[in-house]
Amino acid sequence: MALGLEDKKAIVAEVNEAAKGALSAVVADSRGVTVGEMTGLRRAAREAGVYVKVVRNTLVKRAVAGTDFECLSDTFTGPTLIAFSNEHPGAAARLLKDFATAQEKFEIKAAAFEGEVIPAADIDRLAKLPTYDEALAQLMMTMKEASAGKFVRLLAALRDQKEEAA
Repeated sequence: MALGLEDKKAIVAEVNEAAKGALSAVVADSRGVTVGEMTGLRRAAREAGVYVKVVRNTLVKRAVAGTDFECLSDTFTGPTLIAFSNEHPGAAARLLKDFATAQEKFEIKAAAFEGEVIPAADIDRLAKLPTYDEALAQLMMTMKEASAGKFVRLLAALRDQKEEAA
């Protein structure tokens, strides 16, 4: 189905708006994935705060021009699915990585974070970033362990002091 100029402008504006507010982006090739599977991916993306769109390469190149994701322009070949993470930098990478594991025909091409291209082989760098809650829990655990270590050293010092006095 042919798109008119106004439709193309609307798509470019929509993707550009998503790119401006995004923390990271992932580009994939969705050839061979059924409509039902793509519907499931889109549903999971909405729940994870990820914007997913299948866009023509010329339109997506125009949409990301002037954003942190312009570095992905070389990956826009063949059918292009682009996913932008809005709430957490690793959300789109995690979502598409899990989907690619379940769907052998789905292929991740690359990702971008803060203007840096991340090759598909290194997608785990982005996918394994902890969420805000996970990072906070890790920080609290570290603080707890540090304070427990100080308490143990204090008890050992008191014990040593009493042994010397006796």
